[in-house]
Amino acid sequence: MPQTHQTDAGSNETVPLLLPAPRTPSPKEAPALSWGVIAPGWIAGSFVEALQTYTQQRVVAVGSRDAERARTFADRYGIPAAYGSYEELLADDDVDIVYIASPHSGHHDQALQAIEAGRHVLLEKAFTRNAREAARVIEAARDRGVFLMEGMWTRFLPHIDVVRQVLESGLLGEVQTVIADHGLPGKPNPTHRHFDPDQAGGALLDLGVYPLAFAHMVLGPFASVTAVGTKAFTGVDGQASVIVTGEAGAHGVLNTSLFARTPTKASISGTRARLEIDGHFYAPAAVHLISPDHEVLDTFTPELLEGGLCYEAAEAARCIAAGRVESDLMPLSETLSIMRFLDRIRRDLGVAYPGE
Repeated sequence: MPQTHQTDAGSNETVPLLLPAPRTPSPKEAPALSWGVIAPGWIAGSFVEALQTYTQQRVVAVGSRDAERARTFADRYGIPAAYGSYEELLADDDVDIVYIASPHSGHHDQALQAIEAGRHVLLEKAFTRNAREAARVIEAARDRGVFLMEGMWTRFLPHIDVVRQVLESGLLGEVQTVIADHGLPGKPNPTHRHFDPDQAGGALLDLGVYPLAFAHMVLGPFASVTAVGTKAFTGVDGQASVIVTGEAGAHGVLNTSLFARTPTKASISGTRARLEIDGHFYAPAAVHLISPDHEVLDTFTPELLEGGLCYEAAEAARCIAAGRVESDLMPLSETLSIMRFLDRIRRDLGVAYPGE
């Protein structure tokens, strides 16, 4: 028999403990923009495939410091224009918005270039190397009046809207514990972006930003942060375990690693029930509502289990069409807050990047 809860204090009326439907609009319905892509690597390819398959967005140009690489990428995805520099792409008046998919170390300078050129910007996570750089980029976008958003694609996925509604409704009771992890074994190559200090490598900015941002969404800005970690052979953070607390006293237990593949699951436990999100929690995934007796009360499974990057592009397009310069789903103030906590964790671990 499904469990129920009272609708409000003092009322005898009860309703089943069920998950809400997502409110996420179809990516196909978002107004079409003309996109330019900076840094045509693996993530950029996934982004373009998602846009071409699931949206009306148009990818019209790609820019790289290597003209041949840009042309190869353009030919693969049927992109009309390929440029051997970012400056050439940003001078293309057909480009409404740029997606910056380079390593974290390049985000600050490339975003500032795009903003100065008057282009809207979707900046891949992690937003920048540190909070100081993030603040500069945000200030520049606000001064120029262009749209800017972190490409934290998780925030825009339908299953996360289900989570958001559950938290807003109080369905779980008082939240007590958030658990999330992301571990992926990296190849021990000192020039790979995972391990290269010059590219702002390490587990935290590439993988750990997901569980940290998830806990921040659930708990709000943290009241305390405690971290322990192990460095990789190049001196970047190879593994980190972090305990955070929310203002109301709830705990977040977070882990990230470049040394092992972890479950990449997440859970939110409250006094009335808990949510469990299948791995990979940061990608389109099923959400389960679980009773204190471990009974599965309800499950939400997204209709679309691939191409999830289309949702962040659709959100950017809707905001820009509405004349907005940032998104309520991933506001710039929260991006900056998360970057400050990442800085604090790296300080605790004794990790700094060249030039910081």
